[in-house]
Amino acid sequence: MKLKNISFGNFKSLYNTSFEPGRVNVLIGANGSGKSTILEGIGLLSAAMTDRVDAGSLQRKGVRLSTSDLYKSAFKSIKRAKSTVDLSLEWEDTKTGSCFQYDVHLTTPKESEYWKYHSEALYQNGEKKWGRSNASSQSMNNYIGFFLIDDKPELLEARSIASDFSKYGIFQPGTAVLRGIIPDTNQMAPVGLNGGRLAEALQDLIEERDGDLMFGSLYMEDVLEMIDWASDISIDAPKKKSIHPNVPTTRQVIEFSDRFMKNMSKFTGYDASEGALYVLFMLCLAMHPQSPSIFAVDSFDHALNPRLAKKMIEVFCEQIIRNEKHVFE
Repeated sequence: MKLKNISFGNFKSLYNTSFEPGRVNVLIGANGSGKSTILEGIGLLSAAMTDRVDAGSLQRKGVRLSTSDLYKSAFKSIKRAKSTVDLSLEWEDTKTGSCFQYDVHLTTPKESEYWKYHSEALYQNGEKKWGRSNASSQSMNNYIGFFLIDDKPELLEARSIASDFSKYGIFQPGTAVLRGIIPDTNQMAPVGLNGGRLAEALQDLIEERDGDLMFGSLYMEDVLEMIDWASDISIDAPKKKSIHPNVPTTRQVIEFSDRFMKNMSKFTGYDASEGALYVLFMLCLAMHPQSPSIFAVDSFDHALNPRLAKKMIEVFCEQIIRNEKHVFE
């Protein structure tokens, strides 16, 4: 599956915006210019395509909740305000060569926290295959998207993207969550939006293969080149000798061996540099087989020095392309 175009209409600062995404999409601009709004617009589109849209579904994707009026564009230059938020996604099924387009028009919540579906439509190779709207004579629940639940056969081929797009989330790792001292309020598989359960996810990636210690498809030594003070990374249950009893911890912790310390002393992620945890988090998103194939990362270079950020992004992008994922950051 390959994303071809994403369009936003009347959503916050995105009054009439579209772009053609690649595998790796880096959004550059001044503070407040709308970079995070694009990530949230994709989250809203993901919720609309795969679920009903309400506060819970948006929060699970990392979208900030706003009042009803603030979801819609309100530029001074707009003479006549639109009544709906308009979203569109185009993609290609790389196996069959078919091109699809999903359009949805939503009304922001008023009496309840649920958004209303004004209309939905699906196109295949430029031809409309399916649609529903408020004007239809067929009685439908306007608070539910019908793209996934309508049993019409013309929808089956297009639904392959829904399983991928439904897992979209905006990841924003937090140091305290990565260290395991506070819980992640937005848990997903294999890691939460703020970095929860990172140790458990890394445990799936670290294994010995043909006598070599591997980190997913990378040799562990290649990962250690980025975390140059570490001689080893492993996952284990917390031990009294490596973490203070008053420090909250998870069932599994990341343990590091420091090449510059006597006897290669081990310590946990609680005492490690936050930059090392961010590197492991980013690599986990790019490499773990259960991580979303379409996702976003907000403030990905937090806590990284420029040289480490450059090297980590090189490896991260290589893995995104290798695993045929799409990332927005």
